[in-house]
Amino acid sequence: MKLSFPMERTPHPFWIIVQKEVGDHVRSWRFIIMVVLIAMTCLGSLYTALTNFNKGLKTEDLKGAFFFLKLFTLSDGTLPSFVVFINFLGPLLGISLGFDAINSEHNRGTLSRLLAQPLHRDYLLNGKFVAALTVISVLMFSLGFLVMGIGLLRIGIPPTAEEFWRLIFFILVSICYVAFWLNLGIFFSVQFRQPATAALSCIAVWLFFTIFYQLIVDMIAKASAPAITATPQQIINYKEFIGNLMRVIPSQLYSEATTTLLLPSVRSLGPLSMEQVYGTIPSPLPLSQSLLLVWPQLTGLIAATVTCFALSYSIFIRREIRTR
Repeated sequence: MKLSFPMERTPHPFWIIVQKEVGDHVRSWRFIIMVVLIAMTCLGSLYTALTNFNKGLKTEDLKGAFFFLKLFTLSDGTLPSFVVFINFLGPLLGISLGFDAINSEHNRGTLSRLLAQPLHRDYLLNGKFVAALTVISVLMFSLGFLVMGIGLLRIGIPPTAEEFWRLIFFILVSICYVAFWLNLGIFFSVQFRQPATAALSCIAVWLFFTIFYQLIVDMIAKASAPAITATPQQIINYKEFIGNLMRVIPSQLYSEATTTLLLPSVRSLGPLSMEQVYGTIPSPLPLSQSLLLVWPQLTGLIAATVTCFALSYSIFIRREIRTR
């Protein structure tokens, strides 16, 4: 009689790559420095928000006023709010995790060895993306719950169910925003063989969208400004045109989405005519309506992320890998 023993299940190569990349990211000095920088700035913004609560707001004025969301948006001008810090430092986090994802393997001579194993190319690229996205997700949720926990201990009033879900969706939008810059870093990592070139290209794109594109839009706005005698409809069309130009920037999409989620009083992201405003009751929007309002912004962020990843995928799959 033969005895049969259950065989141990061999881990899938994809998850082996994910586990290895997650460990490399967590142990790298680059990631540790970014975590310390983001954590310090976010705690600084939280301190500013709590200071403003203690100085300028009364407890009876905070009940039922979505005040818990103000921990992420309130600022006195000395330090930006939590949302502004994530909007500024999130791209640097994504770029730092993606700019050398592929070219570092090529320069070390390990890329050809990995692909010589029974390992598909898409497993390698997808594994690196999933690992970096996992690290980003854990970091964003940790920071979000850290701010909520400290705010709860300091002010003593728990968030409502709607406030909690608004914060959860805010964190998910932040993850999508950082994922776009992660995919941009991976794209330049596939495109260029030198990590320094890929990093400089990513930073150049980030600076262009952050500084120079705003200057270009301001020049277009001044050149196409309507005359004093313009009709209200012409003014609305002009403001919509400038707003659509600004929505090319991922940071603008993120800013509009997070502002709507964290400020329920925001009822529109564009200009409104008097006919549209007439008869409306100034009340906060429910969460479902806020999500419908920011759905175009979320779709734009997801589409930009998928586009960058698709370009990286198509280039990497067709590239010839030679041994050194």
